[in-house]
Amino acid sequence: MAEPAPLPPPRPATFARAQDGTALAYQHRGEGPPLVLLAGQANDHHWWDDVREDFHATHSTLTLDARGTGDSDKPRGPYSTRQFADDVVAVLDALGIERADVYGTSMGGRVAQWIAIAHPRRVRRLVLGCTSPGGPRAVERDATVRRALARPDADAVRLALADLMYSPAWRAAHPGPYGTLGDPRMPAHARHAHLLASNGHDAWDALPRIAAPTLVMHGDQDRLTPPDNLPLLASRIPGALTHLFPGARHAYFEECRAEAGTLVRTFLGSGPAEESA
Repeated sequence: MAEPAPLPPPRPATFARAQDGTALAYQHRGEGPPLVLLAGQANDHHWWDDVREDFHATHSTLTLDARGTGDSDKPRGPYSTRQFADDVVAVLDALGIERADVYGTSMGGRVAQWIAIAHPRRVRRLVLGCTSPGGPRAVERDATVRRALARPDADAVRLALADLMYSPAWRAAHPGPYGTLGDPRMPAHARHAHLLASNGHDAWDALPRIAAPTLVMHGDQDRLTPPDNLPLLASRIPGALTHLFPGARHAYFEECRAEAGTLVRTFLGSGPAEESA
C-alpha cells in the first residue's frame, strides 16, 4: 500500500495587529475552509500539535499565540477573554477570512464563546471543549486542585497539570513531552494576566445569543474544569449538541483523539455552509 502523502509544512509564523497595536503571531497550515483552533490558558499554539493534522483532509487550520504567549507581544495586563476574542477577529481580518469554524478548548473555549456572541457573522460552526460558562453559576475546580496548581515549585505544578490533563494509563503509554502544560517562555506578568482573564470569564447571560450550530464536549473525569459545566453550557446555547468522553480528563482531545476528531469532523461537515449567517 502506498505511503500517505506528507503533510504540508507549517508556514512561518506571521503577525497581525490587535486593536491596541499588540503583535499577534499566527500559524496557518493546510488548504481548505478555515478552522480556528484556540488553546488553553497560558499555552501557545503548540497545544494543538498532536491533533491538528486530523483536520487537514477537510480544512486549513489557523492557530495563534494569544497575547502573552509564544511569539506574540506580552504587554502588561489586564487581559480578558473578550479581548482575546477580539484578537482572534483581528487575525481573521488580517487574513481576509470573513467566516470560519471555531474550536476552542479550556480557556480557548471561553474565548470562542465571545467570538460567537460578539461576532456572530464570523462563526460558521462552533465547538467548545473542556470549558465552562464562567461566573457564579459555573462549577469550579475543587480546593485540592487549586492548591496543587498554586505551589511555588514549577516542576511540581507541571506534574500536577499532567495528572489533570491525562489519565495514568494514557500517560504510561504516551510519556510525552506534552504540549498542554503551559508555555515556558511566558513572563510571570503574562501568566498571571491569563489566570485572571480565565477566572474573570462570565458569558452566562450572553450565551443564548450564540446563533452558530454548537457542539460541546468534555471528559467525564476532568477535575480542572468539572464536567458538570457541559450541561450548563448546553442549556444556555440554543440547539447545542453534547458529547461526554468516559474516562477522559481535561485533554480529552488527545486521549480520545480518534473519537474526538471524528466527532468534530462530522459535526463541521454537516449542514450547509450558509448556516447561521
